[in-house]
Amino acid sequence: MLSDKRNIMKVGASIKADPSKGDKVVRRRGRIYVINKKDPNRKQRQKGPARKK
Repeated sequence: MLSDKRNIMKVGASIKADPSKGDKVVRRRGRIYVINKKDPNRKQRQKGPARKK
C-alpha cells in the first residue's frame, strides 16, 4: 500500500536564534520566523510551503 506520507520530507530550521538577545523562534502558517521585540530589526524567515491562492 502506498501512502501520501512517503513524499513528506522534514527540514530542520536553517535560521538561528540567539535567546540572550531576545530572539524567539515562532512557527506561523508553515513558515519559521525569528522575532525579537527588543530589537525589531533582528527578524528572519525561513521559506515554507507555498501559500494557496
